[in-house]
Amino acid sequence: MTVSVPADVISRLKAVLGEGGWSQDPARLAPKLVEERGRWHGATPLLALPGTVEEVAAVVGVCFESSTPIVPQGGNTGLVAGQVPQGEILLSLERMKAIREVTPLDDVLVAEAGVTLLETREAAAAAGRLFPLSLASEGSCTIGGLVSTNAGGTAVLRYGNMRELVLGIEAVLPNGEIFRGLKRLRKDNTGYDLKQLLIGGEGTLGVVTAASLKLFPQPVSRAVGMVGIEAPQAAIELLARAKRESAGAVEAFELMSRRSVDFAMKNIPGLREPLQDRHAWYVLIETVSGEAGGAEASLERLMGGALEGGLVADAVVAQTESQAKLLWRMREDLSAAQKPEGVNWKHDISVPVSKVPEFLERATTALERRWPGARVAAFGHVGDGNIHYNIAQPVGGDAAAFDRDRDAAAKLVHDIVADLGGSISAEHGLGAMKTEEALRYKSPVEVEAMRAVRRALDPRRIMNPRVLF
Repeated sequence: MTVSVPADVISRLKAVLGEGGWSQDPARLAPKLVEERGRWHGATPLLALPGTVEEVAAVVGVCFESSTPIVPQGGNTGLVAGQVPQGEILLSLERMKAIREVTPLDDVLVAEAGVTLLETREAAAAAGRLFPLSLASEGSCTIGGLVSTNAGGTAVLRYGNMRELVLGIEAVLPNGEIFRGLKRLRKDNTGYDLKQLLIGGEGTLGVVTAASLKLFPQPVSRAVGMVGIEAPQAAIELLARAKRESAGAVEAFELMSRRSVDFAMKNIPGLREPLQDRHAWYVLIETVSGEAGGAEASLERLMGGALEGGLVADAVVAQTESQAKLLWRMREDLSAAQKPEGVNWKHDISVPVSKVPEFLERATTALERRWPGARVAAFGHVGDGNIHYNIAQPVGGDAAAFDRDRDAAAKLVHDIVADLGGSISAEHGLGAMKTEEALRYKSPVEVEAMRAVRRALDPRRIMNPRVLF
């Protein structure tokens, strides 16, 4: 159901935003009203473009007084329709682009919500530090969206997701008040941690306008390699060995099925076979070290021992930066490589790391039995149990019919995930896509607790009203 916003509210919003602070130009709005895969399209009567936290507060205040719903949007890279309005006011933080502060002695960087991940990482590097969050969409995803969705990515194994990387938050609450919580403390044991409600809240409890982020020392050396294995269980055993032998210096540990690699080889120009022979599964590993040559030596020892013990069938360590980038490109382009294969069912799930092989076996067996010819292309961050479990339509099959079975396939996959103690959304959030479905897997106690928090902070339910409980 599309929301209708009264004309007088639109006029008031234009007045508080001033010239350049809003738009109704269809060409300006168009790219913000469609999800990047084209699955969801939206509408809005007004694009609000505040440039300061005070302007954000003024916008939210008008909307609170008039009970007008708002959808906040970052870089519009979300994949579960949480950022696509259906008639609500669209609030973009794209003009809030300042790196307010970088303090190397505190290992802290303060960035406004519209700063991209790439800009954040570059600002940290310029100060001799590392901001470790790593996503393929780093050039377009923004800090506000990353905080609001508790983003993960490829370095969670070593550094944690956004929840572990945020020290403080500035945000506008649903009543228009500003929460000035940009602390830089590692320890603050003075009651409820309000920032943690906003992290992962998908814009339902307020609008994140800035964040204090943890920085880390830049590694002196970094090594990237790839191994071929015959089954996912070998990946789990290799992961345990890698963590033990490197003393926790494994930064990324990415699993890729042969079919996902085949799609990349077929559909992404410039890629080549990662190893001499074809294998059923591949693992991309990245390690870091605080000493010159330490990461390379550690990775080579790991792979040598794994080859000698028969845990892996083949292995390669990148000898140059360009070789390392090519290995990473194989992994990062897997999603794009699936698009030319027709309709895809995509699942962003997590299970306990030890249960990854069981999940892959059970889900694939069940799917292929029910939909003969369906092509499973699984890959993901196996180091933290997060698998992107994607299924392409059968070759030559009926795309429309396959698409109609999307929800049935999701239930099959997610029921197995729940049985293994996992989550139906590991890093993409629930958005409008999975909110209703999540009620099947959340306990009534958990759902009611979440609803109570929301009622307390947003009694008029104006903040992203179609998302979460």
